[in-house]
Amino acid sequence: MDGFGKQSGTTVMVVDDVSTNRFAMGAVLRRAGHDVVPVASAGEALNELDIRLRAGALPDVALVDVGLPDMSGFELCRLVKARPSMAALPVVHFSAMAVDPGDRCRGLDAGADAYLTVPAEPSEIEAVVRAAVRGARRRSAAEVLAHRLTLLSEAIVTVQTARCLGELADAAAAGTARLTGTPAVVFVIGPGGEPHWGSSLRLPRGDGFARPAGTPTALPDTAPQVAAARLITRIAEGRTGRTGVHSTTVPASLWPAGFFRPGVREDARLVLAFTEEGRTSVCVAMPVPPAAVPLPAPPSARRPQTGPRTEPIAAYDRLASRAPQAGVLAEPIPVYVPFAAHRPGPELLAEPMPAYDPLTPRRRHNGVPAAPMPAYDPLAARRPPTAPVPGPDSGDDALLARLAQATALAAEPLLMYQAERQIALTLQHSFLPQPYRLPALPGVKVVVRYVPASRQAEIGGDFYAALRTREGVLTAVGDVVGHSLDAATVMVEIRHALRAYCVEESDPGVLAGRLDRMLVHYHPDVTATVCLTLVDPGTGRGRIANAGHIPPLVVRDGGGAEYVPVDGPLLGLGLRRPKPTELVLTPADRLLMVTDGLIESRGIDLDVSLKQLRTAAADAPPGVDALCDTLLDHFGRDHEDDIAMLALRLG
Repeated sequence: MDGFGKQSGTTVMVVDDVSTNRFAMGAVLRRAGHDVVPVASAGEALNELDIRLRAGALPDVALVDVGLPDMSGFELCRLVKARPSMAALPVVHFSAMAVDPGDRCRGLDAGADAYLTVPAEPSEIEAVVRAAVRGARRRSAAEVLAHRLTLLSEAIVTVQTARCLGELADAAAAGTARLTGTPAVVFVIGPGGEPHWGSSLRLPRGDGFARPAGTPTALPDTAPQVAAARLITRIAEGRTGRTGVHSTTVPASLWPAGFFRPGVREDARLVLAFTEEGRTSVCVAMPVPPAAVPLPAPPSARRPQTGPRTEPIAAYDRLASRAPQAGVLAEPIPVYVPFAAHRPGPELLAEPMPAYDPLTPRRRHNGVPAAPMPAYDPLAARRPPTAPVPGPDSGDDALLARLAQATALAAEPLLMYQAERQIALTLQHSFLPQPYRLPALPGVKVVVRYVPASRQAEIGGDFYAALRTREGVLTAVGDVVGHSLDAATVMVEIRHALRAYCVEESDPGVLAGRLDRMLVHYHPDVTATVCLTLVDPGTGRGRIANAGHIPPLVVRDGGGAEYVPVDGPLLGLGLRRPKPTELVLTPADRLLMVTDGLIESRGIDLDVSLKQLRTAAADAPPGVDALCDTLLDHFGRDHEDDIAMLALRLG
């Protein structure tokens, strides 16, 4: 559109079987600055539209004569509007013959946008074309906005359902990539400065600077992500106490090379969101196309600031001032969106935006307008719902701000949960003896294994113990019902109570009764399972008391395995307990005690899992270490609960 409000560069198809009429109409339109595609019949028009559709160059409007020889203009309009790829093409009917209101209605009912009686004044023809194109473009703008808002809402829903910080960052990066049509990497910076990142690319996920355990070495190196995370962490530290959303551009000379595409050095566009408390910051990073970066204006051309200035990032300012480059912004462009505001009021260094319009190209630094929004062509083949809308600089700051804001808010509870889980793990590990720190147990060999649940699962209350008593070796494996810091705390109490009770009493049945009464008295709402085994190393005789736990498994070196038939009610119910079950172990036997986290799987019956455990144990190589390692390799991957395992053998 030129300075007089007229469209320029608009393509108009004129369909008329009279050559003089086509020439006259084309002359009027060309003088108005339009490109004209003249065709003589409805069939020729349909062929031309098909060719242009395949080339992605449909006209902006079609002027169709009502009285065509091979097909009426009404029928041609109906055929065009019936095709989804052409339905948005504006059609204007015209005729030199007198028509009654019924014919006009037929045209409008067929999908036409206007009716023109010729001959007409050139100004009237131009006005009708402008109105048709303007209406189509506004409909296109509404469609692209609706599509982008749908993508935004889908991304926010995915972000809010993330179960861990890695999933959160990956979901936000995927949503950003769909909104912008460019690669994206999202960083979540915790209150302690620890970074977590996710990518829309096939890159290793980062939880901290270290490569995640088990990451295949064939995957791309994480060095660019580590370097970017350090820079973003410094930026976030410089924003301590700030809230809202801020945007800036980092020159390619200061951003890690090959970050978005291997071997390509690109400017990085950063959108940073900070929560109200300032505890969590999120950074959305994406490449900036070179054409979207305006040249810096000379100091004399800079406009005075009209609103409260958003302070540029100090760390970036210092770096940028040392290495300015032509064609790259020497200062950041903060965009401030208050967290609590319902309708944000962005403010830029050059001038404030008077209105919130995600489709309006924002003004860039020094008043230089940003690259124009790429035209969304509603006449092209429809994109699938999951396809990104092209145009990385098409006024998406507000949408990205909302996505970054939602990601920061969703990260808060995940970070709190991670901190609580780390406390629980530390507490749990501090009170569980390490395998190399088990007490000396003459006459028996005891090995233990403990594997925390996967990062997505909550902390549990699994525990084990191996204690020397006056009558032999007492071993225990148990699990407090529930997954929380409270469960881990109760686990510690049970384990300490067991250590204290067995100083004067060794009988597993008596010990189970005392633990039951302790739990009923101090934690009436908590239950737990435990299996206690007392073994005399000299004779191999043993007694087993079970409180709702998986029974011990006796594994023979020569092959075969069987569960000890022992049961009893859970701890914490105050029910009467059966007498311990007795058994005799030989030097060739291995006694295995596990928690349910080893074998429990969703959708698989516990009896089936117990049979699978018995079969795997019977086929394990000799030795207690080999037994535990074999079972962990077989069952211990991607588990949702803690695993505690204890194996005992005489000798």
